[in-house]
Amino acid sequence: MLALLTAGVALAVAAGGAQDSPIPGSRFVCTALPPEATHAGCPLPAMPMQGGTLSPEEELRAAVLQLRETVVQQKETLGAQREAIRELTGKLARCEGLAGGKARGSGATGKDTMGDLPRDPGHVVEQLSRSLQTLKDRLESLELQLRTNASNAGLPSDFREVLQRRLGELERQLLRKVAELEDEKSLLHNETSAHRQKTESTLNTLLQRVTELERGNSAFKSPDAFKVSLPLRTNYLYGKIKKTLPELYAFTICLWLRSSASPGIGTPFSYAVPGQANEIVLIEWGNNPIELLINDKVAQLPLFVSDGKWHHICITWTTRDGMWEAFQDGEKLGTGENLAPWHPIKPGGVLILGQEQDTVGGRFDATQAFVGELSQFNIWDRVLRAQEIINIANCSTNMPGNIIPWVDNNVDVFGGASKWPVETCEERLLDL
Repeated sequence: MLALLTAGVALAVAAGGAQDSPIPGSRFVCTALPPEATHAGCPLPAMPMQGGTLSPEEELRAAVLQLRETVVQQKETLGAQREAIRELTGKLARCEGLAGGKARGSGATGKDTMGDLPRDPGHVVEQLSRSLQTLKDRLESLELQLRTNASNAGLPSDFREVLQRRLGELERQLLRKVAELEDEKSLLHNETSAHRQKTESTLNTLLQRVTELERGNSAFKSPDAFKVSLPLRTNYLYGKIKKTLPELYAFTICLWLRSSASPGIGTPFSYAVPGQANEIVLIEWGNNPIELLINDKVAQLPLFVSDGKWHHICITWTTRDGMWEAFQDGEKLGTGENLAPWHPIKPGGVLILGQEQDTVGGRFDATQAFVGELSQFNIWDRVLRAQEIINIANCSTNMPGNIIPWVDNNVDVFGGASKWPVETCEERLLDL
C-alpha cells in the first residue's frame, strides 16, 4: 500500500513539474503534520489561478501532497509501533529467561544452608506481572491511536484490519506470557514451601539428635560405667556436674582421661565460685605443663597424659601449708606445698567438665577446652592414702567420691558432648 502511495506521489510531482517549473534556486522544506493541521509548514509553489479556482491538476497536486503528509505520519506511527513491539518482545524474552533461570536454579541446587533460604520468587514474578500489565496498557493505547489515525487518514479498511489483527495477536501473546508467569509463580511458591519444610525437618532432626546426645545413653551396665566424650576444641561442648561443693579444707580429686590433643589437652575440669573463677582448675594450655590452680594460685604438675591412652589421675590438697600431691596411674609423680595455704575452698560454685570458666558457669575459651574423653570423676573431702589411690588406679576397688560421685544422673552434657558406655579398667588393659 505504501509503495502505491509513493508511486502516486512521484507521478504527481513529475506531472506538475512538466507544466510549471519551480523558481530557479528556490527550495521547499516540508515537515510532517497531523491530519488536522494546516499546510503552513509546507508551502506549495505558486500556481496559476483560473477564475479564482484551482485547476484539476492543482487540485490533484494538493491532494497528492496531503496524501504524502498522511503517508509520512503513518510511517512514523508504524516505526514507533515497531519499536514498541521490539521493546515488548525484548522484555518478554528477558522475563522468560529470568523465570527459567529461577526455575532451573531452584531445581539445580542440592544443599541446604540452614536458614540460608533463597529470595522469594513471588516478589520477582509480581514485578514482572506489573511490567507486563504496563506494556499491555501501552499496546492498547497504540491500538487506539492507530485506529484514530486510520480513521482520520482515510486508510483502507483492509489495512486497518491487518493492524487490528496484528495488535490482537500481540495481546494474545502477552496474555499467554502472563498466564505462563502466573503458573511459574505458583510453581516457585510450591518449591519454596517444600524447600522450607525440608529445611525445618532437617533442623528438627538435628535438634532431636543433639537432645539425645545431651540426655546421654542411659543403657549403662551400672550407673558409673560411662564416659563423657568431648571430640572438638570449641567453647560450647562441655559437661556439668549437678551437685556443688561444700566448704572444703582438704580434697582428693581423681578421674580417668584419654586425650591426644596438641598442643595441650586443655581443661579437664574447673570449679568457679562468685568472685573467683579459678577456685580449682586443672589445665594444660598450649606448650605449658599441666597446672593446678587453687584460688588462682598455680602449681605445675609433672603429669604426661597426651598420648591417646587412658590414664588415671589423682590430685590431693590440704589447706594446711597448701600441701599437694600428684598421682598418675597409681604412682606419685610430684608433691609440693604453699599452694593457697590456709585458704578454704568456697562452697556453692559450679563444676564444669571440659572447659575453663571465666565467670561462674560460662565465658568459655575454645583454646582452653579439653579434647578427649573423661570418666570416673570423683571428689572426696579428705586426702586419700597412697594405697587407696593405687587400688582405685588398678581397679582392685571401687570407691566413689563421698562429695561428688561419678553417676549418670549427676552429669549433664551440652553442645554436642555425649555420654557413652565404657569400662575404663577394661579399656586401660587394652591400652597396655
